[in-house]
Amino acid sequence: MTTPENDPNVPANTDPNGPFNAHAAPAGAAPTEPVPPTLEQRLADLETKHSEMSDAYLRAKAEAENTRRRADEEISKARKYAVESFAESLLPVKDSLEAAIAMPDAKVEQVLEGVHATLRQLVAALDRNKVMQIAPPAGTKFDPHQHQAISVVPADQDANTVVAVLQKGYLIAERVLRPALVTVSAPK
Repeated sequence: MTTPENDPNVPANTDPNGPFNAHAAPAGAAPTEPVPPTLEQRLADLETKHSEMSDAYLRAKAEAENTRRRADEEISKARKYAVESFAESLLPVKDSLEAAIAMPDAKVEQVLEGVHATLRQLVAALDRNKVMQIAPPAGTKFDPHQHQAISVVPADQDANTVVAVLQKGYLIAERVLRPALVTVSAPK
């Protein structure tokens, strides 16, 4: 007996029930859409994404904490060793002063020469570390940000101008370390 499956006259890819197959899609119809994921599948996908995001968050948090800790260490070191260069440039000045003290029988001319040499060393050390002096010449307009007026005196110059510098002031990187002590001309 021949059945449609093994009948040589029936084409191989045809439905044995013919055009009346209840399960077959109508001719010319679009293929069926994929079945939407079940709630369990969606939950599993979301849990996987949550786990990945949690891991990424923890890694980013740890990296931020490490960066903050390294920055704190660098700031601490910078504060601790900020004066290292300045102190190193002052050591020759100290050496010169100690050498002068070690020569108790030196003549006044020798001591004066040594004091001048030591002063040059100190000025060079201050210049290297951007410590600049404030010594305004007479007639300069009084600047309360860099000058401190000790007294107001009558003078033959414009009012509110420097008459004399009593003590030099100093700037360090454009910041006033000590204002210059000056006398200022009185208004006429």
